Amino acid sequence: MHIHAHLSYRVARECGLAHKTVIFVLDEFDLFAQGKQRLLYSLLDAMQSLTSQAVVIGVSSRLDADQLLEKRVRSRFSHRKLLFLPPSKEDLQRLLKHILELPTESSLPHFYVSEFNSSVLNILADERFKQLIDTLTTSDSTCSHLLKFLFSAVRHMNVETGLLSIDNFKAALASIQRQPKLECLNDCSILELYILVCMRRLEVKEQDSYNFNSVMKEYQSIHDSFQTSDYYSRNVCLRAFEHLLARELISFMDHRGHNQSIEFRSVKLLISYHELYQGLKSYRSCPAILQKLIDREG
Repeated sequence: MHIHAHLSYRVARECGLAHKTVIFVLDEFDLFAQGKQRLLYSLLDAMQSLTSQAVVIGVSSRLDADQLLEKRVRSRFSHRKLLFLPPSKEDLQRLLKHILELPTESSLPHFYVSEFNSSVLNILADERFKQLIDTLTTSDSTCSHLLKFLFSAVRHMNVETGLLSIDNFKAALASIQRQPKLECLNDCSILELYILVCMRRLEVKEQDSYNFNSVMKEYQSIHDSFQTSDYYSRNVCLRAFEHLLARELISFMDHRGHNQSIEFRSVKLLISYHELYQGLKSYRSCPAILQKLIDREG
């Protein structure tokens, strides 16, 4: 990463000297916000130079991607955003039809293409399929997630008939939903879920940094506002907090401050909103208030 940061800095500098503009497009921008963020810092720092003519475009499905940035990086960030809404149900149906249907002019036998496309139309019109798509897009409505789902469905297709079925899409959804972090969430205690939701709320509030003490204030605020029955002592909360650190659902912001008490070290979530939302939804005895709170943050 250090080499890439140095290279990007030189590219921006050389283009500036040559009076040329270079555009850096960082897909899955939130992943670049992990670790020490050297690449982002170097790029944005280079853009502060008078000789630099560069644009950095970050693309992410996370609305809070810019909140993951360190202070030194965020201070160089323009904070200009373009938000793209997910497709409507009608647009989604057209997209699914376009992706799944076979072209009529192909090397495949005409009767097979006709039968395959007919089965696709029947599936698209099936209410069970629509419910599967609703479940899929509720947690993540990005095109990449949709394509992953469709590829998985095709992989489950019966090779003897060569046709897709509702069961193929059910299997695809089940395989996508089997994610390690979601499984970790299912093993969490109610208190640990409260802590994760509190951290999510702090991030939505655009709090630059927060620690265990900040989380406890948010936890107290939820209890005071809704008079929840799930209220635990500070020591119990600290043990739950340490458990989340051990499970790597949360982590410290950096490796500094080893001599500091855990309560004072800045932390961050290692799960996305979509993962947390889906985890709460699938948790058997999830308190209704947590579902309500996470719905508000979506």
